[in-house]
Amino acid sequence: MDVMGIDEITYGADDFDTCKRFFADWGLELVSEQPGKLVFSTLNGCLVNLIKTDAPGYPAPIEAGPTLREVVWGVSDAQVLERIAQRLAGEKGFENTGERVSCIDPGGMLVGFQVSRKKDITIDCGQMNTWNEKPRRNARSPIYERAQPIEVGHVVFFVSDLQQMEDFYVQKIGFAPSDRYPGRGVFLRCDEDGGHHDLFLLQTPDKKVGLNHVAFAVRDIHEVFGGGLHIDRCGWKTQLGPGRHPISSAYFWYFQNPAGGLIEYYADEDQLDKDWIPREFEPGPTRFAEWAVDGGLDGTTRRQKEAESPDGKFLTDRK
Repeated sequence: MDVMGIDEITYGADDFDTCKRFFADWGLELVSEQPGKLVFSTLNGCLVNLIKTDAPGYPAPIEAGPTLREVVWGVSDAQVLERIAQRLAGEKGFENTGERVSCIDPGGMLVGFQVSRKKDITIDCGQMNTWNEKPRRNARSPIYERAQPIEVGHVVFFVSDLQQMEDFYVQKIGFAPSDRYPGRGVFLRCDEDGGHHDLFLLQTPDKKVGLNHVAFAVRDIHEVFGGGLHIDRCGWKTQLGPGRHPISSAYFWYFQNPAGGLIEYYADEDQLDKDWIPREFEPGPTRFAEWAVDGGLDGTTRRQKEAESPDGKFLTDRK
């Protein structure tokens, strides 16, 4: 495995107080705080940075307002980093510090590569009993009061030239296509053997450019629910979810993010390898979600937003 996933992302935003509160509620650990920069960490050490929108040393943002400013991908070793440096040497904004190689991708995003600094972790996860296999015995499925994201799992961008972007990440970096909306979108994973996608590129009819969302992997579907309910109780607004994507099989819950775009909890995505053959899909609501709750769930009543809450101790209770 050459590229191992996302090591670090950087948002540009100016309302630090709101963003600091949001990422703490989201379940990230604040590891550094200084004027003009906050640094948060996931459980495995993936970093989420927050800088001011006018911070020096970054190219122009890809859109107005708060948004993502940089994505840093982790690689397996120094030899891989050197190979990537050789491939990117002619790209716009190319730099090689020895520890990090970076350039500006065709969509205008600053992308970096470094030997991965994330740590391997082992954590308890919920097991699911099916008709054929019942690994969970004498134990209930977990219930989470909030989420603690394991890592930044994928990013999704609106792009103006889908083919140019796909060529860059496949030919220059070595990503593998997983599935496609022909002419409209492509799911890319950073290694043949890995999760369904680490990067999803979307081209809309008006060819807008910007951040769609950043997704954080959590343990299991129960943590998607627990995290989402906690975020709702904290007063943050659902965009869509919970729900399930039929293309990647992942369970999701999307929220509006004060640092830019949307933000997602997800779990249980498909794992693919070299034998996988990319599929093609026509865009549509049923392709995006097998099922989804519009407006989210109320963190207190555990019912859909604006739905009447139960008034008895049991569902069979009646007035």
